Amino acid sequence: MTQPGHAVVIGGGIGGLTAAVALHRRGLRVTVLERAPSLEPVGAAISLAPNSLRALDVIGLGDEIRDLAAWSGDGGLRAPSGRWLSRSSADAAAERYGGPLVLLHRATLIASLASRLPPDAIRTDTAATLTDRGGPDRPARVDAGGEVLEADLVVGADGIRSAVRHALFPAHPGAVYSGFTAWRLVIPVPAEFASHETWGRGRIWGTHPLKDGRVYAYAAAVTPAGGHAPDERAELLSRFGDWHDPIPAVLAAARPEDVLRHDVHHITEPLPAYHHGRVALLGDAAHAMPPTLGQGGNQAIEDAIVLAHHRDDLPAYTAARLPRTTAVARRAVRVARLNLMTNRAAIAVRDAAMATLSKAGPALVLRGFDGIADWRPPQADAVCSEQTPAGNR
Repeated sequence: MTQPGHAVVIGGGIGGLTAAVALHRRGLRVTVLERAPSLEPVGAAISLAPNSLRALDVIGLGDEIRDLAAWSGDGGLRAPSGRWLSRSSADAAAERYGGPLVLLHRATLIASLASRLPPDAIRTDTAATLTDRGGPDRPARVDAGGEVLEADLVVGADGIRSAVRHALFPAHPGAVYSGFTAWRLVIPVPAEFASHETWGRGRIWGTHPLKDGRVYAYAAAVTPAGGHAPDERAELLSRFGDWHDPIPAVLAAARPEDVLRHDVHHITEPLPAYHHGRVALLGDAAHAMPPTLGQGGNQAIEDAIVLAHHRDDLPAYTAARLPRTTAVARRAVRVARLNLMTNRAAIAVRDAAMATLSKAGPALVLRGFDGIADWRPPQADAVCSEQTPAGNR
Protein backbone atom coordinates (compact mmCIF):
# COMPACT_ATOMS: atom_id res chain seq x y z
CA MET A 1 0.00 0.00 0.00
CA THR A 2 1.32 3.45 -0.88
CA GLN A 3 2.24 5.52 2.17
CA PRO A 4 0.24 8.75 2.52
CA GLY A 5 2.04 12.01 1.98
CA HIS A 6 3.64 13.63 5.01
CA ALA A 7 3.00 17.21 6.14
CA VAL A 8 5.06 18.83 8.89
CA VAL A 9 3.48 21.83 10.60
CA ILE A 10 5.87 24.10 12.51
CA GLY A 11 3.81 25.84 15.18
CA GLY A 12 0.86 24.56 17.22
CA GLY A 13 -1.25 27.70 17.33
CA ILE A 14 -4.68 28.22 15.83
CA GLY A 15 -3.48 28.48 12.23
CA GLY A 16 -1.08 25.57 12.48
CA LEU A 17 -3.61 23.24 14.11
CA THR A 18 -6.33 24.21 11.63
CA ALA A 19 -3.96 23.38 8.79
CA ALA A 20 -3.03 20.10 10.44
CA VAL A 21 -6.68 19.07 10.80
CA ALA A 22 -7.52 20.10 7.23
CA LEU A 23 -4.52 18.24 5.79
CA HIS A 24 -5.25 15.19 7.95
CA ARG A 25 -8.78 15.10 6.59
CA ARG A 26 -7.32 15.15 3.07
CA GLY A 27 -5.46 11.94 3.87
CA LEU A 28 -1.98 13.25 4.73
CA ARG A 29 0.06 12.02 7.65
CA VAL A 30 0.58 15.08 9.82
CA THR A 31 3.24 16.00 12.38
CA VAL A 32 2.82 19.21 14.38
CA LEU A 33 5.97 20.55 16.03
CA GLU A 34 5.41 23.03 18.86
CA ARG A 35 8.29 24.66 20.74
CA ALA A 36 6.29 25.32 23.92
CA PRO A 37 5.94 22.61 26.58
CA SER A 38 2.18 22.39 25.96
CA LEU A 39 -0.51 23.65 23.62
CA GLU A 40 -1.92 26.04 26.23
CA PRO A 41 -2.18 29.24 24.19
CA VAL A 42 -0.62 32.53 25.21
CA GLY A 43 -3.48 34.97 25.08
CA ALA A 44 -7.06 35.33 26.13
CA ALA A 45 -10.07 35.25 23.81
CA ILE A 46 -10.56 35.31 20.07
CA SER A 47 -13.37 36.73 17.99
CA LEU A 48 -14.44 34.56 15.07
CA ALA A 49 -16.35 36.22 12.25
CA PRO A 50 -18.57 34.42 9.72
CA ASN A 51 -15.65 34.08 7.28
CA SER A 52 -13.57 31.91 9.64
CA LEU A 53 -16.60 30.02 10.93
CA ARG A 54 -17.39 29.00 7.35
CA ALA A 55 -13.78 27.89 7.02
CA LEU A 56 -14.17 25.77 10.17
CA ASP A 57 -17.32 24.27 8.64
CA VAL A 58 -15.04 22.73 6.01
CA ILE A 59 -13.36 20.61 8.69
CA GLY A 60 -16.56 19.90 10.59
CA LEU A 61 -15.91 22.30 13.49
CA GLY A 62 -18.06 25.32 12.68
CA ASP A 63 -21.24 24.34 14.50
CA GLU A 64 -19.34 23.06 17.53
CA ILE A 65 -17.59 26.39 17.92
CA ARG A 66 -20.80 28.35 17.37
CA ASP A 67 -22.42 26.34 20.18
CA LEU A 68 -19.48 26.92 22.55
CA ALA A 69 -19.11 30.62 21.93
CA ALA A 70 -20.85 33.70 23.23
CA TRP A 71 -22.63 35.69 20.55
CA SER A 72 -20.90 39.05 20.73
CA GLY A 73 -22.69 41.04 18.05
CA ASP A 74 -24.96 43.19 20.28
CA GLY A 75 -23.26 46.21 21.76
CA GLY A 76 -21.47 49.11 20.18
CA LEU A 77 -18.89 51.85 20.29
CA ARG A 78 -18.61 54.28 23.22
CA ALA A 79 -16.71 57.35 24.32
CA PRO A 80 -14.77 57.27 27.63
CA SER A 81 -17.67 59.16 29.27
CA GLY A 82 -19.96 56.27 28.43
CA ARG A 83 -21.83 58.01 25.61
CA TRP A 84 -22.76 55.60 22.83
CA LEU A 85 -21.26 56.65 19.52
CA SER A 86 -22.84 53.78 17.62
CA ARG A 87 -24.83 50.64 18.33
CA SER A 88 -24.37 47.28 16.65
CA SER A 89 -26.94 44.55 16.12
CA ALA A 90 -26.18 40.84 16.19
CA ASP A 91 -29.18 40.14 14.01
CA ALA A 92 -28.15 42.73 11.41
CA ALA A 93 -24.61 41.35 11.30
CA ALA A 94 -25.83 37.77 10.94
CA GLU A 95 -28.25 38.75 8.19
CA ARG A 96 -25.65 40.74 6.27
CA TYR A 97 -22.85 38.18 6.45
CA GLY A 98 -24.77 34.93 6.69
CA GLY A 99 -23.81 34.07 10.24
CA PRO A 100 -22.94 35.39 13.69
CA LEU A 101 -19.82 36.92 15.14
CA VAL A 102 -18.79 34.82 18.14
CA LEU A 103 -16.28 35.08 20.97
CA LEU A 104 -14.55 32.28 22.85
CA HIS A 105 -11.40 31.58 24.79
CA ARG A 106 -8.43 30.63 22.64
CA ALA A 107 -7.86 27.56 24.81
CA THR A 108 -11.30 26.25 23.86
CA LEU A 109 -10.56 26.54 20.15
CA ILE A 110 -7.09 25.02 20.54
CA ALA A 111 -8.54 22.04 22.42
CA SER A 112 -11.25 21.47 19.81
CA LEU A 113 -8.72 21.51 16.98
CA ALA A 114 -6.23 19.26 18.76
CA SER A 115 -8.96 16.70 19.48
CA ARG A 116 -9.39 16.19 15.73
CA LEU A 117 -5.84 14.90 15.30
CA PRO A 118 -4.38 11.45 16.07
CA PRO A 119 -2.80 11.36 19.55
CA ASP A 120 0.72 11.00 18.16
CA ALA A 121 0.43 13.86 15.66
CA ILE A 122 1.43 16.65 18.04
CA ARG A 123 4.92 16.96 19.51
CA THR A 124 5.34 19.67 22.13
CA ASP A 125 8.58 20.95 23.65
CA THR A 126 10.20 20.40 20.24
CA ALA A 127 12.32 23.02 18.52
CA ALA A 128 12.03 22.83 14.74
CA THR A 129 14.39 24.16 12.09
CA LEU A 130 13.76 24.13 8.35
CA THR A 131 16.95 22.74 6.80
CA ASP A 132 15.82 22.21 3.19
CA ARG A 133 12.78 23.80 1.55
CA GLY A 134 12.62 20.93 -0.94
CA GLY A 135 11.75 21.01 -4.60
CA PRO A 136 10.01 19.08 -7.40
CA ASP A 137 12.39 16.14 -7.06
CA ARG A 138 13.18 16.16 -3.36
CA PRO A 139 11.27 16.45 -0.09
CA ALA A 140 11.58 19.30 2.34
CA ARG A 141 13.50 18.57 5.53
CA VAL A 142 12.98 19.75 9.09
CA ASP A 143 15.28 19.20 12.05
CA ALA A 144 12.99 18.34 14.97
CA GLY A 145 15.23 18.38 18.03
CA GLY A 146 17.93 16.33 16.31
CA GLU A 147 15.59 14.12 14.30
CA VAL A 148 15.41 14.89 10.59
CA LEU A 149 11.87 14.71 9.19
CA GLU A 150 11.21 14.56 5.45
CA ALA A 151 7.97 16.10 4.23
CA ASP A 152 5.98 16.54 1.06
CA LEU A 153 4.76 19.81 2.58
CA VAL A 154 6.04 21.98 5.40
CA VAL A 155 3.71 24.58 6.90
CA GLY A 156 5.39 27.55 8.56
CA ALA A 157 2.90 28.59 11.26
CA ASP A 158 5.51 29.83 13.70
CA GLY A 159 4.19 33.30 14.35
CA ILE A 160 5.22 36.88 13.95
CA ARG A 161 8.94 36.22 14.46
CA SER A 162 8.84 33.27 12.09
CA ALA A 163 12.15 31.50 11.57
CA VAL A 164 10.59 29.70 8.60
CA ARG A 165 9.76 33.02 6.95
CA HIS A 166 13.34 34.21 7.45
CA ALA A 167 14.70 30.97 5.99
CA LEU A 168 12.55 31.36 2.87
CA PHE A 169 12.95 35.11 2.43
CA PRO A 170 16.06 36.23 4.35
CA ALA A 171 16.05 39.71 2.76
CA HIS A 172 12.53 40.53 3.95
CA PRO A 173 12.53 43.12 6.77
CA GLY A 174 9.98 41.25 8.88
CA ALA A 175 7.53 42.86 11.28
CA VAL A 176 7.70 46.43 12.62
CA TYR A 177 6.28 48.05 15.73
CA SER A 178 2.69 49.19 15.15
CA GLY A 179 3.00 52.15 17.54
CA PHE A 180 0.92 50.79 20.39
CA THR A 181 0.91 48.19 23.13
CA ALA A 182 -2.00 45.96 24.17
CA TRP A 183 -3.30 44.39 27.36
CA ARG A 184 -5.71 41.44 27.71
CA LEU A 185 -7.42 39.70 30.60
CA VAL A 186 -10.16 37.14 31.26
CA ILE A 187 -11.88 37.22 34.66
CA PRO A 188 -15.27 36.35 36.20
CA VAL A 189 -17.97 38.84 35.27
CA PRO A 190 -18.02 41.56 37.95
CA ALA A 191 -21.25 43.26 36.78
CA GLU A 192 -23.93 43.29 34.09
CA PHE A 193 -22.89 45.24 31.01
CA ALA A 194 -23.42 45.60 27.29
CA SER A 195 -20.62 44.43 25.04
CA HIS A 196 -18.67 47.46 23.86
CA GLU A 197 -15.47 48.98 22.56
CA THR A 198 -14.49 52.43 23.78
CA TRP A 199 -12.28 54.88 21.87
CA GLY A 200 -10.39 57.58 23.73
CA ARG A 201 -7.37 59.73 22.94
CA GLY A 202 -4.64 57.32 21.84
CA ARG A 203 -6.35 54.60 23.88
CA ILE A 204 -9.04 51.97 23.37
CA TRP A 205 -10.80 49.55 25.70
CA GLY A 206 -13.10 46.60 24.98
CA THR A 207 -15.28 44.52 27.31
CA HIS A 208 -17.15 41.45 26.07
CA PRO A 209 -18.89 38.51 27.81
CA LEU A 210 -17.88 34.89 27.30
CA LYS A 211 -20.40 32.05 27.41
CA ASP A 212 -18.72 30.45 30.44
CA GLY A 213 -19.59 33.41 32.69
CA ARG A 214 -16.30 35.25 32.39
CA VAL A 215 -15.53 38.56 30.75
CA TYR A 216 -12.86 39.23 28.15
CA ALA A 217 -11.35 42.70 28.32
CA TYR A 218 -8.62 44.26 26.22
CA ALA A 219 -6.96 47.64 26.02
CA ALA A 220 -4.45 49.40 23.83
CA ALA A 221 -2.50 52.64 24.09
CA VAL A 222 -0.07 54.58 21.94
CA THR A 223 3.27 54.25 23.72
CA PRO A 224 6.96 53.70 22.92
CA ALA A 225 7.94 50.09 22.25
CA GLY A 226 9.40 47.95 25.00
CA GLY A 227 7.58 49.48 27.94
CA HIS A 228 6.45 47.36 30.88
CA ALA A 229 5.16 48.26 34.33
CA PRO A 230 5.93 46.40 37.58
CA ASP A 231 2.15 46.04 38.02
CA GLU A 232 0.22 46.05 34.74
CA ARG A 233 -3.13 46.20 36.53
CA ALA A 234 -2.02 49.43 38.21
CA GLU A 235 -0.90 50.67 34.77
CA LEU A 236 -4.37 50.00 33.40
CA LEU A 237 -5.96 51.77 36.36
CA SER A 238 -3.87 54.86 35.70
CA ARG A 239 -4.89 54.89 32.02
CA PHE A 240 -8.52 53.71 32.15
CA GLY A 241 -9.68 53.84 35.78
CA ASP A 242 -11.80 56.97 35.24
CA TRP A 243 -13.58 55.66 32.14
CA HIS A 244 -17.23 54.58 32.14
CA ASP A 245 -18.70 51.47 33.80
CA PRO A 246 -18.02 48.54 33.73
CA ILE A 247 -14.31 49.38 33.17
CA PRO A 248 -13.58 50.36 36.81
CA ALA A 249 -15.41 47.23 38.01
CA VAL A 250 -13.40 45.01 35.68
CA LEU A 251 -10.13 46.52 36.88
CA ALA A 252 -11.20 46.23 40.52
CA ALA A 253 -11.94 42.52 40.04
CA ALA A 254 -8.67 41.77 38.22
CA ARG A 255 -5.42 40.67 39.81
CA PRO A 256 -2.02 41.82 38.53
CA GLU A 257 -1.29 38.29 37.33
CA ASP A 258 -4.49 38.27 35.24
CA VAL A 259 -3.16 40.98 32.92
CA LEU A 260 -1.15 40.13 29.81
CA ARG A 261 0.75 42.84 27.95
CA HIS A 262 2.51 42.80 24.61
CA ASP A 263 3.66 45.30 22.02
CA VAL A 264 1.84 45.04 18.71
CA HIS A 265 3.81 44.44 15.51
CA HIS A 266 2.73 43.98 11.92
CA ILE A 267 4.25 43.29 8.51
CA THR A 268 4.24 46.44 6.37
CA GLU A 269 6.01 45.07 3.29
CA PRO A 270 4.11 42.10 1.83
CA LEU A 271 6.12 38.97 1.15
CA PRO A 272 6.83 38.16 -2.50
CA ALA A 273 4.99 34.84 -2.03
CA TYR A 274 3.56 32.66 0.71
CA HIS A 275 5.48 29.61 -0.51
CA HIS A 276 8.92 28.56 -1.65
CA GLY A 277 9.74 25.02 -2.70
CA ARG A 278 7.60 22.65 -0.66
CA VAL A 279 7.10 25.15 2.17
CA ALA A 280 4.07 27.38 2.75
CA LEU A 281 3.58 30.16 5.30
CA LEU A 282 0.33 31.08 7.02
CA GLY A 283 -1.04 33.35 9.72
CA ASP A 284 1.28 35.83 11.42
CA ALA A 285 4.28 34.19 9.79
CA ALA A 286 2.92 35.37 6.44
CA HIS A 287 0.95 38.55 7.13
CA ALA A 288 0.98 39.72 10.75
CA MET A 289 -1.53 42.55 11.19
CA PRO A 290 -2.78 44.79 14.01
CA PRO A 291 -5.72 43.33 15.95
CA THR A 292 -7.96 46.32 15.22
CA LEU A 293 -10.25 44.34 12.89
CA GLY A 294 -10.06 41.17 14.97
CA GLN A 295 -8.96 39.32 11.84
CA GLY A 296 -5.50 37.94 12.66
CA GLY A 297 -6.71 34.53 13.79
CA ASN A 298 -9.57 34.56 11.30
CA GLN A 299 -7.20 35.03 8.39
CA ALA A 300 -4.93 32.26 9.70
CA ILE A 301 -7.91 29.88 9.71
CA GLU A 302 -8.78 30.92 6.16
CA ASP A 303 -5.14 30.35 5.13
CA ALA A 304 -5.19 26.84 6.57
CA ILE A 305 -8.32 25.77 4.73
CA VAL A 306 -7.17 27.25 1.42
CA LEU A 307 -3.72 25.68 1.83
CA ALA A 308 -5.26 22.23 2.29
CA HIS A 309 -7.30 22.82 -0.84
CA HIS A 310 -4.18 23.77 -2.84
CA ARG A 311 -1.75 21.43 -1.07
CA ASP A 312 -0.39 20.13 -4.41
CA ASP A 313 -0.25 23.58 -6.05
CA LEU A 314 1.41 26.08 -3.72
CA PRO A 315 1.57 28.88 -6.33
CA ALA A 316 -2.23 28.70 -6.40
CA TYR A 317 -2.25 29.05 -2.61
CA THR A 318 -0.15 32.21 -2.84
CA ALA A 319 -2.37 33.57 -5.62
CA ALA A 320 -5.48 32.97 -3.52
CA ARG A 321 -4.19 34.34 -0.23
CA LEU A 322 -1.56 37.05 -0.75
CA PRO A 323 -3.84 39.72 -2.30
CA ARG A 324 -6.65 39.12 0.19
CA THR A 325 -4.53 39.11 3.35
CA THR A 326 -2.53 42.12 2.16
CA ALA A 327 -5.77 44.06 1.70
CA VAL A 328 -7.13 42.99 5.12
CA ALA A 329 -3.82 43.87 6.83
CA ARG A 330 -3.77 47.33 5.25
CA ARG A 331 -7.35 47.91 6.35
CA ALA A 332 -6.41 46.91 9.91
CA VAL A 333 -3.58 49.47 9.88
CA ARG A 334 -5.99 52.19 8.72
CA VAL A 335 -8.45 51.28 11.49
CA ALA A 336 -5.65 51.46 14.07
CA ARG A 337 -4.86 55.00 12.94
CA LEU A 338 -8.54 55.88 13.29
CA ASN A 339 -9.28 54.44 16.71
CA LEU A 340 -5.93 55.42 18.29
CA MET A 341 -5.94 59.06 17.20
CA THR A 342 -4.24 61.52 19.54
CA ASN A 343 -5.29 64.85 17.98
CA ARG A 344 -8.24 66.24 19.95
CA ALA A 345 -9.83 68.06 17.01
CA ALA A 346 -9.58 64.99 14.79
CA ILE A 347 -11.08 62.85 17.56
CA ALA A 348 -14.07 65.16 17.84
CA VAL A 349 -14.67 64.91 14.10
CA ARG A 350 -14.25 61.14 14.20
CA ASP A 351 -16.71 60.66 17.06
CA ALA A 352 -19.30 62.92 15.45
CA ALA A 353 -18.98 61.04 12.19
CA MET A 354 -19.45 57.68 13.96
CA ALA A 355 -22.55 58.94 15.75
CA THR A 356 -24.03 60.27 12.51
CA LEU A 357 -23.22 57.05 10.71
CA SER A 358 -24.95 55.01 13.41
CA LYS A 359 -28.13 57.09 13.16
CA ALA A 360 -28.24 56.39 9.43
CA GLY A 361 -28.61 52.69 10.16
CA PRO A 362 -26.58 49.69 11.37
CA ALA A 363 -25.92 48.53 7.83
CA LEU A 364 -23.68 51.55 7.25
CA VAL A 365 -21.57 50.68 10.30
CA LEU A 366 -21.32 47.07 9.20
CA ARG A 367 -19.97 48.01 5.80
CA GLY A 368 -16.49 48.11 7.31
CA PHE A 369 -16.51 44.30 7.17
CA ASP A 370 -17.78 43.98 3.63
CA GLY A 371 -15.32 41.90 1.64
CA ILE A 372 -14.01 40.35 4.87
CA ALA A 373 -16.80 38.66 6.83
CA ASP A 374 -18.63 37.56 3.68
CA TRP A 375 -15.70 35.44 2.39
CA ARG A 376 -16.38 31.80 1.59
CA PRO A 377 -13.82 28.97 1.30
CA PRO A 378 -13.06 27.63 -2.18
CA GLN A 379 -14.86 24.42 -3.14
CA ALA A 380 -15.58 23.56 0.47
CA ASP A 381 -17.34 20.35 -0.54
CA ALA A 382 -14.04 18.92 -1.77
CA VAL A 383 -12.73 18.84 1.78
CA CYS A 384 -16.03 18.06 3.48
CA SER A 385 -16.49 14.98 1.31
CA GLU A 386 -13.34 13.42 2.70
CA GLN A 387 -14.33 10.92 5.35
CA THR A 388 -12.60 11.42 8.68
CA PRO A 389 -9.78 8.82 9.01
CA ALA A 390 -10.20 6.08 11.57
CA GLY A 391 -7.39 7.44 13.71
CA ASN A 392 -9.21 10.69 14.26
CA ARG A 393 -10.25 11.48 17.79
